[in-house]
Amino acid sequence: MAASVLIVDDEHSIALSVQHLMKREGYDVRVVKDGEAALEAMAERPADLILLDIMIPKRDGYDVCQTIRANPDWCATKIIMVSAKGREIEVEKGMALGADAYMTKPFSTRELAEKVKSVLEAPHG
Repeated sequence: MAASVLIVDDEHSIALSVQHLMKREGYDVRVVKDGEAALEAMAERPADLILLDIMIPKRDGYDVCQTIRANPDWCATKIIMVSAKGREIEVEKGMALGADAYMTKPFSTRELAEKVKSVLEAPHG
């Protein structure tokens, strides 16, 4: 069965291009636009991996990451934080809250596809 990827990004053009890329890579893809919707989507059907933007409405990516990591039912979900914020402090905060990886926008589609594949294949923990 294809790994499921949840894209959480409020920028329609980015979400659309990432969705297209992930589908082309063979993943089962869902897209939501804010933090609340991300948690609702996880409650409905946990994703194998979340591409999580930090600057999103309702609950930011840091909060969503922390909430997911606090839920034992979702501990196997991998999280890649994706943000235009690339300063060392933001990256460290994302990783400290439990992200498996951090990518700074803009990035190439090839880089993103490779990162998703490597994070999904990495052993958990």
